[in-house]
Amino acid sequence: MEKRGKLVVGGVSIILIVGVVIGLVAVVCTKKSNKDQLSTSSKAVAAICDPTDYKEACIDSLGSVAKNDSASPKDLIQAAIDSTIKTVKSAIENSSSIAKSFKAINSTGKMAMDDCKDLLESAIADLQASFSFVGDSNMHTMHDREEELRNWFSAVISFQQSCLDGIPQEELQKLMKDSLLNATQLTSNALAIASSIAQILENFNITLNKDLRPTSSSRRLLEQENDGHGQYPSWFPAADRRLLAKQDNGGVKPNAVVAKDGSGQFKTISAALAAYPKGLQARYIIYVKAGVYNEYVTVTKNQINVFMYGDGPRNTMVTGSKSFADGITTQNTATFAAIGNGFLAKGMGFQNTAGAQKHQAVALRVQSEMSAFFNCRMDAYQDTLYAQTHRQFYRNCVISGTVDFIFGDSPTLIQNSLIIVRKPMDNQKNTVTAQGREDRRENTAIVIQNCRIVPEEVLFPLRFKIPSYLGRPWKTYARTVIMESELGDFIQPAGWLPWSGNFALDTLYYAEYGNRGPGAATNQRVRWKGYHVINRNDALQFTAGPFLLADRWLKTTGIPYFAGLKT
Repeated sequence: MEKRGKLVVGGVSIILIVGVVIGLVAVVCTKKSNKDQLSTSSKAVAAICDPTDYKEACIDSLGSVAKNDSASPKDLIQAAIDSTIKTVKSAIENSSSIAKSFKAINSTGKMAMDDCKDLLESAIADLQASFSFVGDSNMHTMHDREEELRNWFSAVISFQQSCLDGIPQEELQKLMKDSLLNATQLTSNALAIASSIAQILENFNITLNKDLRPTSSSRRLLEQENDGHGQYPSWFPAADRRLLAKQDNGGVKPNAVVAKDGSGQFKTISAALAAYPKGLQARYIIYVKAGVYNEYVTVTKNQINVFMYGDGPRNTMVTGSKSFADGITTQNTATFAAIGNGFLAKGMGFQNTAGAQKHQAVALRVQSEMSAFFNCRMDAYQDTLYAQTHRQFYRNCVISGTVDFIFGDSPTLIQNSLIIVRKPMDNQKNTVTAQGREDRRENTAIVIQNCRIVPEEVLFPLRFKIPSYLGRPWKTYARTVIMESELGDFIQPAGWLPWSGNFALDTLYYAEYGNRGPGAATNQRVRWKGYHVINRNDALQFTAGPFLLADRWLKTTGIPYFAGLKT
């Protein structure tokens, strides 16, 4: 019995030992599995966050998605975008409480905070568009559309900076800047990720389709349609082809006719825009008859695909006189604001008559994606053309002004146009451009190609007494390219003017290529690290083809343009 009992006890011991061993093996295997899963997740997060400047914020933004071992690069990129959306929404909510709690806020400050809300809502719309774009994409072809994502995220950065730039009170601006800190960091990260998609996908061992020609899948990604003649965004009607190039405006019948004398359906441009049909899928065409229209016009974000044409830029003129000196934020001084995507204008004039003494006074403000202006005129003094966000093209236009009169942070190309420098206030210096690129990865720049930069008649006798420059850096990574253009003798030999001390002189990108005329000599130009006299290959990247992706949209309008260099 004792032996049998011992055997039984021994059997229990064996069972217990086996159980413990199995348990230990299970624990070890579970830990190993968790470690492997953690390792895989960490590698995925590291691959996504590696190109970013704010890595801790990037890791935090991926949240619970990063813990999912089966998460794809697409899932992680969407998580980063979604976190950015949430932080921007939070900043909008905070802006209201900041405005209410800031006791010293003035009327201009209140207006600026309202501007912030509107601008940040536009930023959210672009982020949501990019979120959907990534979600609908095929990872094998998403590299082909890297530039589209960069365009959206660059615009979001521009919107955020416009919000802060518009706040006149320093302490109030600081409060809003602090509120936007998370959003600006995450947007910068999103732009960094978008700029490194090819490398990120290769790190995930995803084979890329590097053929940049449009494929059926890439068309679906952009929600585009193809009628055999080219690609068109879903909000950009394919029937627009050759619309602007024809003398008779393509023989189109306008949806609305505006005439001050009552011979049209409307007496004001704003009334014609108010009649914009909800849910319209086609182009909304407005013909504005000759006349001076003293009104402030906004093509709203919901009014997409508006084509507005007049009887010539000197005959059909929209005019206003709002200015910063009157206590109005810079963007709200605009006589005409084009916000809705796909805006086209032909034969129109836009002016602000506030005068040099009123400082910032915008004639035309544009944040419309894929917008184009043909045979138009913009006249003011300081801050004439505010090229705020998104891809913009100007051809055969006249732009006049004094200080920073072509400014903003969008991908803007001005081609075959006349740029007129006017007489400024006493002791002022003229600067043609002030570009506002805040992040080095943004796709934005002001590019002036095959234009003439000349003094106005009244300035001509004084042209050597009043210093005039091609531009100055508004933001850290300001980028401006002047190429194949004729520069008058009044342009200072140094060419470019500092903004303040050494600010941005090492980080900016100013370039000249193939210019002509007495003001084009570069032997006495500034010696800044960021200034370059570039070669043909470098200049090609700033032409309409690669810079604006013009073949995907601009050719549909019929505006005459050259996609590369003129010579």
